Amino acid sequence: MWADLSNKVILVTGAGAGIGQALVQQLAKVGATVIAVARNEQQLQELVAFDKEHIKPLLLDLSDWENVHKVLSSKQVPQLDGLVNNAGVAIIKPFEQLSEADFDTHFDVNIKAVFSVTQALLPKLRDGSTIVNVSSIAASRSFAGHTAYSATKAAVDSLTKSLALELGPRRIRVNSVNPTVVLTRMGRDNWSEPSKSGPLLAHIPLNRFCEVHEVTDAIGYLLSEKSTFVNGHHINLEGGYSVS
Repeated sequence: MWADLSNKVILVTGAGAGIGQALVQQLAKVGATVIAVARNEQQLQELVAFDKEHIKPLLLDLSDWENVHKVLSSKQVPQLDGLVNNAGVAIIKPFEQLSEADFDTHFDVNIKAVFSVTQALLPKLRDGSTIVNVSSIAASRSFAGHTAYSATKAAVDSLTKSLALELGPRRIRVNSVNPTVVLTRMGRDNWSEPSKSGPLLAHIPLNRFCEVHEVTDAIGYLLSEKSTFVNGHHINLEGGYSVS
């Protein structure tokens, strides 16, 4: 699967940490050229130190629509074989405590940026290329404190299906991965308390959360030649939560 991506050119947003960082490093290991997009310069420098031959850093704030279009349509970005819209935020609060700023931050990063990045890169995407959006099981299941976050991920799923239809004539496939809690460093910190994690784990038949490599492997599958007839789908990575 990963061998299929050798010598491919793939752009990954939210590349500085967590899933994005792990994905960029895995792609570089197999010989792909990765345009790593993040807004934290130090994180990008760390990625370049990991593999300066294959990882090309791009410092960019995805909340700035006009600059996103300007930068991504420039010569800084080559023709692409794949795009992974991974950047995202999660502000977890009870519904009544969510502010307008919280709402706007969620929608600006989690869906507006996915829309603008994909639109800006359409001329750069080769026919037959692949788009993978990082969504969440929260797009289709409800969790306390996730009202704004869930709404944005439901929008990502809807956009995924719409783009699968519209870009199909160019043989551009568009899919999403939809994990539950992922055990990034932040995920481990946020879900280490048994009183918090226990009720959710009780509804996951495998009785554990998702590991980072399980998300990157699913993304790698969707980017690879092993999934050439998979289009417009959401791969739930949740250990059976949806059937419990």
